[in-house]
Amino acid sequence: MATAGTTARTMPWIGEAMALLDRLAQTQAEPIERASQWCADAIASDGLVHLFGTGHSRIPVEEMFPRYGSYPGFNPMVELSMTFHTQVVGANGQRQAMFIERTPGLAEVILSNFTFGERDVLVIFSASGLSAVPIEMARGAHARGLRVIAVTSVAQSMASEPSDEIGGRLLDDADLVIDLCTPHADALCAVDGLETPVGPGSTVAAVAIVNAIKVRVAELLVERNAMPPVLTRPSVVGEERSRTLFDQAYREHARRIARAIDQRSGGG
Repeated sequence: MATAGTTARTMPWIGEAMALLDRLAQTQAEPIERASQWCADAIASDGLVHLFGTGHSRIPVEEMFPRYGSYPGFNPMVELSMTFHTQVVGANGQRQAMFIERTPGLAEVILSNFTFGERDVLVIFSASGLSAVPIEMARGAHARGLRVIAVTSVAQSMASEPSDEIGGRLLDDADLVIDLCTPHADALCAVDGLETPVGPGSTVAAVAIVNAIKVRVAELLVERNAMPPVLTRPSVVGEERSRTLFDQAYREHARRIARAIDQRSGGG
C-alpha cells in the first residue's frame, strides 16, 4: 500500500492535490456552507442558481449540472466563444477565446438574454478573477438584484493588478468569496531543471467546491421537502426508474429555465 511519502515522491501532483483539498476543507467550510444556504433558498423558492465561467472555468459549471448525481435548480451559462479550446490555434483558437473574455461590454449582452427571480443567485468561476467578462457579469447581476458568489483564487487574483479599463477584481464585486486556495501560478508542482511549474490545481479545487455545495444543498432541500429529481444511473435504481428520473429532471429544468429566458425582442 502506498504511503503519503511514496505518493509525494512518485506522484507529486496527487500529493499536492490532496494537500490542496485539505486546505479547502480547513479554510473554506464557512463560505461553502453560506453558499449552500443561498443556493437552497433559491431552489426551494422555485428559483435558479445561475452558473458562469469562461475558459477552463466552464468545467465546474458542467460538473454541477447536468450529470449523474446532480439535479435541476442550477442553470449552466457557458459561452462557446470563450470556452471552446480544443482547436487551440486557427479558427476558434485560444487567442480569440482569451481576447473575447477580456472584452468589456460582453457581459451585459449575455445577461440581457435572461430574466432573474428575486431569490436567484449567480455563481461565477474565475481562477484569476481579473478578466472583464466575469467581473462585469458580477456587476450586472448586482444591478439586477442577484447575490453573487465568486469562486476564485485569492492568491492568483492578488498577484496581478487589475486593468485600468475594468478597475477591479471579481472578489471585489462578490457578496461571498470561496477561495480555490491555489497558488498564484495555479500549477502545483516544481520540476527540477524546469523553469516553470506544471500541473494546475484550480480545476480539482473548483470541482470539489461544487460537489460540496451540491451535496449540502441536497441535504437542505430534503429537509424542506423541496428536493428535485436526481439524475441517477440505471445500475443504482434500474433502467425504468433511471429513465423516469432523467425525464423528470429535464422537464423540471425546462420549466424553470423557460421563465428565465428573456423573450422580449432583443432582450434587455
